[in-house]
Amino acid sequence: MNVRRHIPTAVLAGASVLGMLALSACSGSGGGKADGKLNVTASFYPMEFLAKEIGKDHVQVTDLTKPGTEPHDLELSPRQIADLGESDAVVYLKGVQPAVDKAVQQSGVRHTVDAASLTGLKKHGSEVDGHDHTTGDNGTGHDEHGHEDHDHGGDGNDPHIWLDPVKLAQVAKGVGKTLADADPAHQADYARNTDDLVKKLDDLNKKFEDGLKNKKSDTFITTHAAFGYLAERYGLTEEAINGIDPESGDVSGSRMKELQKLAEDHHVNTVFFETLTSPATARTLARDLGVKTDVLDPIEGITEKSRGKDYVQVMEANLAALQKALGAK
Repeated sequence: MNVRRHIPTAVLAGASVLGMLALSACSGSGGGKADGKLNVTASFYPMEFLAKEIGKDHVQVTDLTKPGTEPHDLELSPRQIADLGESDAVVYLKGVQPAVDKAVQQSGVRHTVDAASLTGLKKHGSEVDGHDHTTGDNGTGHDEHGHEDHDHGGDGNDPHIWLDPVKLAQVAKGVGKTLADADPAHQADYARNTDDLVKKLDDLNKKFEDGLKNKKSDTFITTHAAFGYLAERYGLTEEAINGIDPESGDVSGSRMKELQKLAEDHHVNTVFFETLTSPATARTLARDLGVKTDVLDPIEGITEKSRGKDYVQVMEANLAALQKALGAK
C-alpha cells in the first residue's frame, strides 16, 4: 500500500535535523515499505496488538514505544516523527502520550484512529468502586445507568480502557474500519479478523466473569490506578497507592494509613505492583501490613518479564493473580 506523503511544514519548523530526516524519508529511506503492505504506526503495545491482530499479513506495524519503556514518558525522536508522517494509518490513544498526540495532529496522515473516541471514558481517582459504577456502556459514552461519561483527552480521564476486554472489543471494531478505509482491497479480511478478535475478547471477558464470581474479598491494592475499568466491569474495588499517573510522587502518610485500614477491613492479603515501574512503595506497604506482593500487569508493553507473550496471555495471568489474591474459587 504505502501511500507516500510529505510532513507538514508545521512539524519541520525550527528543526533543521528533522527537516533532513523528513526529506530522507520522502526520498525512500523512511518508514514506508516496498512490499505492498499497509504501513501502520501504533503508539504503544495495546494499539500494536490491535493493529497486528486485525491487519495480519496485510500490515507492517511500527510501535513508537519500545518494550520496557514507560509509555506515559515517551518522547519522540525526529526520525520517529518523520516516519509517523509516512504512515498509511496511525492507531493511538489520545491522552496517554502527549508527544504522540501532537505528532499525529501535525502529521497530515489521513487514516488515523483515536481509541479513546471509540468507547466511553471516565474520571477515576485512587479508589474505584465497581459495585456502584459497574461498566455497562456500549461505546456510546453512556453507562447502563444513563450516566454520561466524560469527554476524553488530557482532562483527567482514565485512559486505561484496554484493561477492560469489553471496551477493547469496541475499540477493535473502530480500528478494523480504519484499516479497511486505508486499504479497501483487503476490506473483507480486516472485517473477518476483527470479528475473530472480538470473539477472542468476548471469551476473555467470560473467563473474568466466571473466574471472579465466587471470592472471599472484592478489594485489591495496586501501585497506580490502572485497573479502574476492570474493577467496574467485574464488580471489584480498586485501591491505588498512586493515582492515574504511575510516577505521581510521594504517597502521603494519611493515604498509607487509609490503605492499612482498608486492607484490614477487606482481608487484603496482596499488594500488587507492575513490571515497568519501581515496586519499592508496594513492598513497603506490604511489609507494614504483613502481606505478600504480586504482579498485576497494566500491559503497557510486553517484555521478557511479562507473564505471557501477548495481551490475552498476560490478561489471563492477571486473572489468575486476582483469583489468588481475592480467594476466588
